[in-house]
Amino acid sequence: MSQDLSNRVVLVTGGSRGIGRAISVALGRAGAKVAINYVQDSAAANSTLAEVEDAGGSGGVYQADVANEPAVQEMARHIENSLGPIDMLVTSAGIAKAQSHRDLTFKQYRDIMATNVDGTFAPIMAVKDGMIERGAGSIVCVGSVAGLRARPKMIPYSISKAAVIGLIRSFAAALGPEVRVNGVAPGLIETDMTEGMDTSLKAEMKEEAFLKRLGVPEDIAEAVLFLLSGRASFISGQTFSVDGGRVTIP
Repeated sequence: MSQDLSNRVVLVTGGSRGIGRAISVALGRAGAKVAINYVQDSAAANSTLAEVEDAGGSGGVYQADVANEPAVQEMARHIENSLGPIDMLVTSAGIAKAQSHRDLTFKQYRDIMATNVDGTFAPIMAVKDGMIERGAGSIVCVGSVAGLRARPKMIPYSISKAAVIGLIRSFAAALGPEVRVNGVAPGLIETDMTEGMDTSLKAEMKEEAFLKRLGVPEDIAEAVLFLLSGRASFISGQTFSVDGGRVTIP
């Protein structure tokens, strides 16, 4: 079984930067039609689309706040009208903030939950019925190892990513056998989101990893591509830790 996704329409939320950008480009290399979702930075989204096309794929850019369910539904209709039925979905949009519980507010908690949890739920709800009707579909949600272990300085983020893992299991059970739903849980990945991290903390996390390095977005993209493809045809409801060995799952 191959990872050839020629002419398959794949929606990637948060596809304009970081991990989402690497996933979009990997999909383009596999021949997919990539619908790149963004919320604000249209220039970054169009730059990602250019990379997708350079890699051999095609697609378009589509603006929507993934936490806004009506906007997500409208985006899905727009994609289907311009590219065709959505065969696959990658939910990659997410936000994070490190802070002590002493400084945490309910609004900050809700903002993170809205993007990370509602922003995973809404796109799945927008595409699932079409996938079931066509008898096939594959969904991959980008979680985090923060959903698998304590993060005392990232409490809302950790909660949100644990919720995404639960969402993966439940949707996999609900949407099978037509639709497979899986997830990847990245460790620390070198992106613009982690640029401001303390260098000593990065070094400590690197040392904790079995592979003694931090991840790059392409590491996550390759795992996502595998899970979307026919090579993972007997895998559903699973979340794979992709973190160099810092967190192991029984």
